[in-house]
Amino acid sequence: MSDQQPIAEREFVEEFGIVMAQTGLPRMAGRILGWLLISDPPHQSSEQLVKGLEASKGSISSMTRFLIQVSLIERMSLPGIRRDYFRIRPDAWPNMIRRGLEDEIKMVRQLAERALGLLADKPPLTRQWLEEMCNVYNFLEREFPTLLERWAQQREETGDQPRISI
Repeated sequence: MSDQQPIAEREFVEEFGIVMAQTGLPRMAGRILGWLLISDPPHQSSEQLVKGLEASKGSISSMTRFLIQVSLIERMSLPGIRRDYFRIRPDAWPNMIRRGLEDEIKMVRQLAERALGLLADKPPLTRQWLEEMCNVYNFLEREFPTLLERWAQQREETGDQPRISI
């Protein structure tokens, strides 16, 4: 990363990339998100991302396309400037949580139900941990959308929304 950027900021961007990779995003996508979280201004051109992250144009291009597809960033333009910029979407974090957790919760619940089917003729003691697992994931699958709705409602009530400016 650029030598002009403070070491703590460079470390944050790298750590953010590692954490996002652990959630299933490509590491470079996480680095881009980390950069956009702390960049000034909060919108950055492809050229700024290439320079700031010391990454190839191809990598930045493919990862910004990916981040747009998964609704974490958006492309924007500035009046009178013939270049595109990228910024984090106002709904990025609920989108990320929804994308990752809803699918994971559903997959684990389905797996637990399948295992319970395999053990249908086994005694309750043998099935107890799978039944608990299935119950927890059924609950999460049912309640998770409500939790995100409550977040959106709280955000609207408190006005606690990112201010999008150019």
